Order: sequence, then structure tokens, then C-alpha cells
Amino acid sequence: MAKTFDVGDHVSWNSEAGRVSGRIIKIHTRDFDYKGHTHRASEAAPQYEIRSDKTDHIAAHKGSALDHVRHDA
Repeated sequence: MAKTFDVGDHVSWNSEAGRVSGRIIKIHTRDFDYKGHTHRASEAAPQYEIRSDKTDHIAAHKGSALDHVRHDA
């Protein structure tokens, strides 16, 4: 089963700089252009825009690249 996420979810992913975390700000369910590249997305395989917690950088990733960040109480 594919991982799914909602706007506002806190997630993490691997980048060239190591593990990064951020919040999902947008969900794409159709192909879209981002930073000069066409990203493929559909209802069945959405892509997510995430704002980094530390740098405010925006990244776009498939759900398979993301993990929910646990918040321990």
C-alpha cells in the first residue's frame, strides 16, 4: 500500500545534505513543472511539496521518499 500524506503533515526525507524534515504545503495529483523539470503525478501517485523546517527551501517528492516524523509526547 502506498504511503499517503496530508497538507500540514510533518515528514522527513533523505537529501544530499542528509536527513531533512519539513511540512507538506501542497499535494499535486497532475503533472507539474517545478524548477525547470516536469514532475509526474496522478491521483494514484501524488507528489508532495514540502517546506524545510530549517531553511524554508521547497522540495517536491513522491510519497515513497517520505516518512512521517514522530512527535513523542
